[in-house]
Amino acid sequence: MAVLDHISSQEAMALENKYGAQNYHPLPVVLSRGEGVHVWDVEGKQYYDFLSAYSSVNQGHCHPKIVEALTKQSQTLTLTSRAFYNDMLGKYEKYITEYFGFDKVLPINTGAEAVETALKVCRKWAYEVKGIDTNKAKIIVCENNFHGRTTTIISFSNDPVARKNFGPYTEGFMKIEYNNLQALENALESSSDIAGFLVEPIQGEAGVYVPSEGYLANAKALCEKYNILFIADEVQTGIARTGRMLAVDHENVKPDILVLGKALSGGIYPVSAVLANNEIMNVIRPGNHGSTYGGNPVAAAVAIAALEVVKEEKLTENAEFLGKVFRAEMNKYIEQSNIVKLVRGKGLLNAIVINDDEDSDTAWNICLKLRDNGLLAKPTHGNIIRFAPPLVMTEEQLLDCVSIIIKTLKEFEN
Repeated sequence: MAVLDHISSQEAMALENKYGAQNYHPLPVVLSRGEGVHVWDVEGKQYYDFLSAYSSVNQGHCHPKIVEALTKQSQTLTLTSRAFYNDMLGKYEKYITEYFGFDKVLPINTGAEAVETALKVCRKWAYEVKGIDTNKAKIIVCENNFHGRTTTIISFSNDPVARKNFGPYTEGFMKIEYNNLQALENALESSSDIAGFLVEPIQGEAGVYVPSEGYLANAKALCEKYNILFIADEVQTGIARTGRMLAVDHENVKPDILVLGKALSGGIYPVSAVLANNEIMNVIRPGNHGSTYGGNPVAAAVAIAALEVVKEEKLTENAEFLGKVFRAEMNKYIEQSNIVKLVRGKGLLNAIVINDDEDSDTAWNICLKLRDNGLLAKPTHGNIIRFAPPLVMTEEQLLDCVSIIIKTLKEFEN
């Protein structure tokens, strides 16, 4: 079989099942093309994408400006490693640090790598600046977090599927309840060896859990009081997704360390970043951390274009407006629904909670029917369906999607 030969959906799924590790459970649909808010399967059926590759494709599929940046740079210089300078990285570093208001950036590839990088920076700062004894530093994390699936990150995960049989686990983390300021202060008071607090401004994988108003601002104030670093994992919530450039912007919080990924490239190329000011980032010296592909010229060009699109097309404002429309329309339906308990979210990161337990297959079956009706979404935690369309969506398209969702849900009403 030639690489470019056309294959059917069944053939494509059979190939993955036979030759690929079974580390995902995809919805049974095989996509071959994407443009804007739409994707098409190999048989040519069109769908609304209501997941956006877990909020990577905020700028829409195959955005022409980002694709042009990728193509142009790929024809000039793709990779030098960091053994040498290249003429794109410095431009990108200047652009992204000014864009988000930090002194320095450490460029990396994926979200999980960026979280790992932030943890290393935090620990090194703890020893060299705060003065914690070597190997004693602890980082506070939240229950039901999702920061990736590396060995260190799963060490502080609650997810048994992600954790089981991958030990021994990395030490140095304290878990507290999310959205609980008293639990955070109790943890801070319990030890003088706390280095940082790692938190998702909205817990996406856990089911789009939005914390109480004031939680983030008060958590940041506690971090300042106890001289620890506030680390915001904005890999999924950042880059305009929640109706602000960063989700922490809803409470005017400036993280000490900011973690970005996913939409930083508009879904075109793996790009992530860790940003901090000099008093923190200057603890990183040559040889402390690195990546062959981190900061490569293609990534730099793509990220600049992706960030330019967000501002030029006012995607933050669009996400804020459409999110309010979506939740208002869904709440009208929920008032008389038996199948949906509630809708929650900010901007265009939303979820509905299905009136069934986590072990049921109702949410999965609803997503299968949504697929049949022309919209792609995926359950999380059994009875929750996350909705996160590209931010380039129009109001007309959003209302069309709402009608598809409601039509589908009605088929499952008692």
